[in-house]
Amino acid sequence: MTIDWQTWQPGVRATLMFIIDEARREVLLIRKKRGLGAGKINGPGGKIDPGETSEQCAVRETQEELGVTALNPVHHGELWFQFVDGLRMHVDVWLATRHEGEPIETPEALPLWTSLDALPFDEMWADDEHWLAQTLVERRHFIGRFVFDNDTMLSHEVKWL
Repeated sequence: MTIDWQTWQPGVRATLMFIIDEARREVLLIRKKRGLGAGKINGPGGKIDPGETSEQCAVRETQEELGVTALNPVHHGELWFQFVDGLRMHVDVWLATRHEGEPIETPEALPLWTSLDALPFDEMWADDEHWLAQTLVERRHFIGRFVFDNDTMLSHEVKWL
């Protein structure tokens, strides 16, 4: 499947939030319980509601999924996903180094504080190993473009900014 990324348009806009505890060198991840990617480990996030900014969505979704409020998030990247079944998603990636509240399990997610040196790529989406560590550890900014057939990544391209 060949994609013309110059003319590509998303059907769904969404966000991911990664909260980092710098002192412990850990990131707050989730094991997703339902929806796209159920069973996988990821950051909290979800679809942007009408009238909502990307940042507002990332904070709201983190509150809904974990009971935690990310403070002063910084935009670090964009993920462009094309699925063979036609799903087209644009996902903004946010990082925060401060938060309020303690993570709790919800019907959507199980919280997982994870060492930045031991990210569980074998339980994550296949694209994550191409951008996540560099973004979390080195705080690099990027645009990633990925083609998937269900869970299988068919192609990837990451541009570091």
